[in-house]
Amino acid sequence: MGTDTDRIEKRVLLSAPLQRVWHAVSDARQFGAWFGVAFDGPFAPGARLTGTIVPTKADEDVAKLQKAHEGKRFEVTVDRVEPERLFSFRWHPFAVDPEVDYSSEPATLVVFELEEVAGGTLLTITESGFDSLPLARRAQALEANEAGWTHQTKLIEKYLSHAA
Repeated sequence: MGTDTDRIEKRVLLSAPLQRVWHAVSDARQFGAWFGVAFDGPFAPGARLTGTIVPTKADEDVAKLQKAHEGKRFEVTVDRVEPERLFSFRWHPFAVDPEVDYSSEPATLVVFELEEVAGGTLLTITESGFDSLPLARRAQALEANEAGWTHQTKLIEKYLSHAA
């Protein structure tokens, strides 16, 4: 749950079995349902996916906040897929200005690590690489994603409590 200038880390204990949490983070459709994005294909190592932002299905209040970004482009490149243990992707954080081409910037790495524990699954989400971003937007990207991952830990928790 720490943040420094290069890294964000969030941990959440989910009252769901490891396999269920794994599918929620590693299946593009399930991920999109709680995160708020519709992808154009499945997650696979090395896959570059494009999607569009859509309101989350996990929380009506957050869905209303996401409405302002609905339809905006969303890109990730899947890094690693280690079943029921680790899923990671790279993206351009806080890439919200449609007039800016972020493709020449370094991408940050987002890692979802799962650990089976008493009472459910411990999910650790880490995003690193902010120090390599252009100085002009580094602090804003870190701040925005710090808040964003706080919301996302709550969304996955809600999604898993309601999804079958």
